[in-house]
Amino acid sequence: TQAVIDGDGKKVVELVNAALAERSTPRTILADHLIPGMIEVGKLMQEGEYFIPEVLKSAKSMNGALEILEPLLLAAGSRESAGCVIMGTVDGDIHDIGKNLVCMLLKGSGFEVRDVGVSVPVHKFVEAAKLAAKEREGKILLGMSGLITPTLDGMPEVIRAIEEAGLRNRVKIMVGGAPVTKE
Repeated sequence: TQAVIDGDGKKVVELVNAALAERSTPRTILADHLIPGMIEVGKLMQEGEYFIPEVLKSAKSMNGALEILEPLLLAAGSRESAGCVIMGTVDGDIHDIGKNLVCMLLKGSGFEVRDVGVSVPVHKFVEAAKLAAKEREGKILLGMSGLITPTLDGMPEVIRAIEEAGLRNRVKIMVGGAPVTKE
């Protein structure tokens, strides 16, 4: 947990491997150590103790652990998905740090994350939502990111296209990025 908080990727991988060698389950390592570390990182950011570089460093250290644990969790069938998330940066914007950070955090919290990339056209978001709706039951979360103000107009376009495709009752939508306000 402390290695994740510190963003010490080498130490996280070393400790995950040691825990596995001592017969800790991948689920226990994830739930009892890695996720609590990232929760603490989130608190530190809220308190103004951590900023994006520290959060990214911690998230990357957690991602190293997930690379080890994910195949083991899948093989054991012990990891039930918390849900499906489609994530992308809106068309015209190639910034992805925030999107990647959110993807890592969601993945680490047990979500199946389908990252559709950067500068994603409206139809690609819709295609990804249609595919997810066909493959699984329940709600689907669609996340859009944008850093530059001119690309924010693409977010309502995606929402309208999701509505027109008849998917709005299945797809919950979240938006984020520096210029996104509560309104």
